[in-house]
Amino acid sequence: MAILPGHTIKTAATRSADLQRILQIRVPMIVKLAERKISLQEVLRLGNGSIIEFYKSADEALDVLINNKLIGTGVAVKVGENFGIRLTQIGDVKALVSALGPE
Repeated sequence: MAILPGHTIKTAATRSADLQRILQIRVPMIVKLAERKISLQEVLRLGNGSIIEFYKSADEALDVLINNKLIGTGVAVKVGENFGIRLTQIGDVKALVSALGPE
């Protein structure tokens, strides 16, 4: 087997170490409450205390995104004094991995 210049053969240990480094990468996680388009004129009228109504029921599932890609859904929960999300559906491993790639 010929090895091209600049290329090396990785051992199982090297691949395992590479995988462990990749698994430590931090990625942005977003829980999307709702989405709505509004006009620029409406944006300019916003101020402290403004309320924006969304056309989504308060008991509907929330979208969970990694790198702006949908990977699952869940429901809001209270964890002490903080909010959290209980996952109710999660995509397969391939979807999770592809969410880490470029958009």
